[in-house]
Amino acid sequence: MSPVLQRKGERFTLPSKYLLFILTILCTGLVLLTFNTTIFSGPLSAIAGYTVVPFEEGISAAGSFLRSRSEELGQIRDLIAENKALNEQIAELTIENTRLQQDRYELTNLRELYKLDSQYDEYEKVGARIIARDAGNWFYSFVINKGSNDGLAIDMNVMAGSGLVGRIVDVGPTWAKVKSIIADDSNVSAMVLSSSDNMIVSGDLKLYASGVISFEQLIDGDDVVVEGDKIVTSNISDKYLPGILIGYISTINRDSNNLTKSGYLTPAVDFEHLEEVLVILQLKQTTGD
Repeated sequence: MSPVLQRKGERFTLPSKYLLFILTILCTGLVLLTFNTTIFSGPLSAIAGYTVVPFEEGISAAGSFLRSRSEELGQIRDLIAENKALNEQIAELTIENTRLQQDRYELTNLRELYKLDSQYDEYEKVGARIIARDAGNWFYSFVINKGSNDGLAIDMNVMAGSGLVGRIVDVGPTWAKVKSIIADDSNVSAMVLSSSDNMIVSGDLKLYASGVISFEQLIDGDDVVVEGDKIVTSNISDKYLPGILIGYISTINRDSNNLTKSGYLTPAVDFEHLEEVLVILQLKQTTGD
C-alpha cells in the first residue's frame, strides 16, 4: 500500500506550509483581480464585488486604525518626554530653592556671629563649623572642624548665638571637641551683671528639656537680683574669660538656710540648632585650678 494514501478513519490534515502557500496564491490572485476589474465584466466582476471589495475595505479600515494608533503613540511619547523634562526642571528648581534657603540660613548665622564678634572685640577669635555631635537632641558635646593647626587649645572658650556655648576639652590637628555648659558635669562660675553677685551655673540635660538650666549659691542679701537679670561669666572663673553672657534669670528661690538663693536661668544660646561657633583664641590666666 502506498504511504501517501490515507488510512480509513484518519482525519486529513494539511501541513501549515502548504496552507500558507495556498493563501498566498489566493491573495495574489485577488490583488490581480482588483487591478483588472475594468477589463472583466459579467460574472467575474460580480465575484470581485463580493470578494475583493470587502477585502479592500477591511484593509483600508485596518490601515486607518493603525495610523490612528501610531499618531496616538507618537503623542504619548511626546507627552512622556515633556513630562520627564518638566520633572527634571522641577528637581533642579527644588535643589536651587533648597540651596538658596540654606545660603540665607547660613547668612543669618554669620550675621549673628559677626554681631557676637563685635560685642567681644577685645578677644581674638576664629570661626568653626560643627562636624559631629553626641547622640541626642542637643549639642551638649560636639566636634568642630578647627584644631591645633589653627591655634586652638584645650579650655579655650566657645561662643555662638548671643553668648557662651562651652569650652574645648580635647583637640587634634584639624579638629577639637567642645563640651557645652548644659552638659550634666558642667559647672561655671558666674555672676549677676547688674550687682556682681556670684553664683554657680550647673548643666542639666533633663532640665534643659524645659529650656532652662539651674544656678545656686547666689548671695543676695539686699534682694537686688530679679528675674530677667543677665548672668555672665565671673572674674573668679578658672576656665572661662570674664563677662561672657550665659543667660537670663527666669526663677529665683530662697534656700532653706536663708543665706543663699538658687533657681533657673534661660541660656542665651539655642543648643538645639548650632551649626557655626566662635572660638576665643585666648586662655584664662589663672594661678591654680
